[in-house]
Amino acid sequence: MINGFLHKFFGKGGSKEIAKKRLKFALVYDKLEVSDQILEDLQRDIVQVISKYFVIDQNALKLDIERSDDLSALVLNTPILSAKRRKAAA
Repeated sequence: MINGFLHKFFGKGGSKEIAKKRLKFALVYDKLEVSDQILEDLQRDIVQVISKYFVIDQNALKLDIERSDDLSALVLNTPILSAKRRKAAA
């Protein structure tokens, strides 16, 4: 799961750009003290909660940590296939 996540994050490009992205990603991880296991657990938990309300494409799920100045943001992108309907109370 993390390998796919890293592949999506780094994508294709020149080795200089890939190395730069990897360094930025590593610096964000170090600053936030986020391990691979924590990210995997977080992604699983988020998917579980979202799946209560929506049918999502888990194969197209993308989890990123974006950093800007002193702010870090967790960004989750996934196609929503449909909303789940709740049964009306009797």
